[in-house]
Amino acid sequence: MADQLTKRAENYSQWYNDLVVKADLAEQSAVRGCMVIKPYGYAIWEKMQHTLDSMFKETGVKNAYFPLFIPKSFFSREAEHVAGFAKECAVVTHHRLMNDPGGNGVVVDPEAKLEEELIVRPTSETIIWSTYKNWIKSWRDLPILCNQWCNVVRWEMRTRPFLRTAEFLWQEGHTAHLTAEEAQERALQMVNVYADFARNCLALPVIVGHKSPNERFAGALDTLTIEAMMQDGKALQSGTSHFLGQNFARAFDVKYADKDGGLQYVWATSWGVSTRLMGALIMAHSDDNGLVLPPKLAPIQVVMVPIYKTMEERERILARMASLRAELEADGHSVEIDDRDTLRPGFKFAEWELKGVPVRLAIGPRDLEAGTVEVHRRDTMEKQTVELSTIVGSIEALLDDIQQNIYRKALEFRASNVEKCDDWDEFKAKIGTGKFLLCHWDGTTETEQRIKDETKATIRCIPIDSFVCEEEGKDILTGKPSHRRVVFAIAY
Repeated sequence: MADQLTKRAENYSQWYNDLVVKADLAEQSAVRGCMVIKPYGYAIWEKMQHTLDSMFKETGVKNAYFPLFIPKSFFSREAEHVAGFAKECAVVTHHRLMNDPGGNGVVVDPEAKLEEELIVRPTSETIIWSTYKNWIKSWRDLPILCNQWCNVVRWEMRTRPFLRTAEFLWQEGHTAHLTAEEAQERALQMVNVYADFARNCLALPVIVGHKSPNERFAGALDTLTIEAMMQDGKALQSGTSHFLGQNFARAFDVKYADKDGGLQYVWATSWGVSTRLMGALIMAHSDDNGLVLPPKLAPIQVVMVPIYKTMEERERILARMASLRAELEADGHSVEIDDRDTLRPGFKFAEWELKGVPVRLAIGPRDLEAGTVEVHRRDTMEKQTVELSTIVGSIEALLDDIQQNIYRKALEFRASNVEKCDDWDEFKAKIGTGKFLLCHWDGTTETEQRIKDETKATIRCIPIDSFVCEEEGKDILTGKPSHRRVVFAIAY
């Protein structure tokens, strides 16, 4: 189990890959660059999806679904957008296969070439705004607040499960508004929904901020982001929300008749998170024993392991566990009884630690006689003996404490690895050691690109929370005047 994992200190990247496979989250598929998300991994994603979906709907958003295939001509209408995705697009050119007359198996039928090539969805702005043109005629039709849960394809050359794959799952919200102010408010509202989810469900301390022009979404006027620190000190962009201005409305001629009878272009946002959150969950919290799952996202919150020697003992313990499970489930907790009789308890303990189950309860014959249960918490690996009569009432508080402790540990780690830096040589020495550096920047894309070329560091965001960065100073590289610090880091 855990002894089969590469240690983080030895090879963090290999530890991550080992854990994804050995914890039964995902595996490589027969399709290059694509993964199979296994039931245990998908159960975690489902809990993320369910929670986020409810949060979206509380803001008035409704779910819809749009086509997987997008006409190639749609991409050419927004130049910056197509430039941003051109190298990642998968293109459908034909619609039929045939047996090769030369006996070389199945080949594309050359007579079945599409009149217009189709792009396999890398993101949906173009197909959605071509649709919104049919939905929006008057100011009374606005706002439109739509979201879709779907898959997208971005043809990545270097892939890693959950973090970067050719196909991945996500949600993408697309809203249409009367005014720029209304759209900007929605973009800010949704990035704060993501931050709330990250902090309170993922137990992930994130920084909310604006992306620099170099790092913005292709076609956006402004991109808001949540940035998280992983245990190797690298940054992971964990969710983004974009103010698109009128770019897509103009590209697809989406106008509304205002109250005075004039025609106005619509204002837009888009926002999304993906299965990359699974990667964040793994890398931010897990250890050399396996996953560490926040209780709010754990598919199994409590696992029970019986300890016995005889079948009579087994039956008595399992009967008590069954009644205990019923009580815990009635309180809203997800519970598993590991009654496999082919495995030793020690093997089961290691397996459930690897899978990150927050709480493990073990009961043996002596525990039954004494009216006690052994309680093990995954986050600290601590064990204690508790009265059986009080365990149901104490589980809720224990799970809450585990949730808070996981967040607190991640926040303390980030705090110990964020520094202000005002010297270029110091910057170069520290940026590769796993640090977020708060540095002055002169606001130019040229300086930003020079820093990236020389150090691989990028501006992760211009913070609007977490750190007070508004102050006068000098750019870390050029020495030119600067009015604020920004967050530099090396990112996934």
